[in-house]
Order: sequence, then C-alpha cells, then structure tokens
Amino acid sequence: MGRAFEYRKATKLKRWGNMARVFTKLGKQITIATRDGGPDPENNPRLRVLIQQAKKENMPKENVERAIKKATDKDVSDYKEMVYEGYGPYGVAIVVETATDNPTRTVANVRSYFNKHGGSLGTSGSLEFLFDHKCVFKISPKEGVSLEDLELELIDYGVDEVEEDEGDIILYGEFKSYSDIQSYLEENGFEIHSAEFERIPHDTKSLSDEQRTQIEKLLEKFEEDDDVQNVFHNME
Repeated sequence: MGRAFEYRKATKLKRWGNMARVFTKLGKQITIATRDGGPDPENNPRLRVLIQQAKKENMPKENVERAIKKATDKDVSDYKEMVYEGYGPYGVAIVVETATDNPTRTVANVRSYFNKHGGSLGTSGSLEFLFDHKCVFKISPKEGVSLEDLELELIDYGVDEVEEDEGDIILYGEFKSYSDIQSYLEENGFEIHSAEFERIPHDTKSLSDEQRTQIEKLLEKFEEDDDVQNVFHNME
C-alpha cells in the first residue's frame, strides 16, 4: 500500500496547475465521451463524471456545452485516442496518451520530441509491462464511513488501494473496473471529484538533479502539445 499514492503525489502534471490547459484537456475528454456514449449524462456514466469534474475545476458551463455540441462535428468523429511509448535519456520509460484528428502529425511531433531530447520512440505495447493501468477516483469522505470499511467494501468492485490526500479520498482500481466502481460510489451517495486513468510504474529510476532537469524538459514538450492528454513515466 502507498506506492501508487506516493507516485501520484510526486508526479502531478504541471498542466493541471494551468487553468487553460485543464479546460482544454477536459473539453476534449467531454467531446470524446459524448461521441462514444451520447450527450445525455444520465445515460452516459463517463460524461456524467466528467461534467462533475468540470464543475470542480470551475470550468464555465458554456465550455462544457460547447464540448458536448462539438461531438456532432464531422472533424471530431475522426478523433482517435493514440498511445505512444518510448525511452527518454537515462532509460526513463515514457508513455504519452493523445487524442488527435491527425495521427500522422501527432506521431511526427512525439517522435521529434524524443529525438531532440536524447530519447527514442518505441513500438506500441513495448512498455506495457513496466506500468499498471489503473482507474483513479477522487471522492469526498462520507460521514460514518471509515477508510478501512470503505476499502473492504470496494475490494469486491476492483479497488486495490485507498488513501487520503488533503481531505479527499483517493481510490485506485483495476482499469476494467471503472464502471463498477463508479456505479457503487453513485449508488451510495459519494461525491466524485474526478475519475481518471493512470499508469503507475512498477519501479522507478533514481536520477541526479541534472539528469532530472533534462527529462523534465522533454516532459514539458509533450505537455505543451495540444494533442497530448497525459504523460506518464518511471522517473523517481
């Protein structure tokens, strides 16, 4: 217990401290969720939780409505969620998740970022064995429900780790258990702040300050790209 939580605390992406980037990322996720599951939150669990998350991030209502409406655009129907894997300098494994209407452009950009910063783009699936793919829920505590009781209850729904973080509760579960966990939380009156997917490394690499700075420059290039949704790595 605790490995995933410590990793999460240490690797909060800079883009989540930038309001405009938060809105861009959430807007694209809302559009894709609408395209895949329809515009009615009552019948689209993924959209429902993303709208809740947008409210928590103070995303304007018109931005949410625009993102939902955009799902009917012809260009958006061509959105593809692509995952790219490669190594940065010093053998640091990096997974880049994207949502793009032009995979040719996106893969060219991702490859150039790796190459210009001393890394290399690998083949699809080449780094999967280095990470656990998890769903991660952030929820409010519920009066009368202890962490221990909640964890015991949720084991049967696919949750394998429960932690506290600044007054919130963080739940880590198997990737395939997302829907079951969300259903349990909603049916039992828990307030969901966010629900995301993360890749947690099995082991991390320790680097010097100078080496870390070089890796961070590469990570920043990925995060500045509008096609990039998430970046995960195994740097300590």
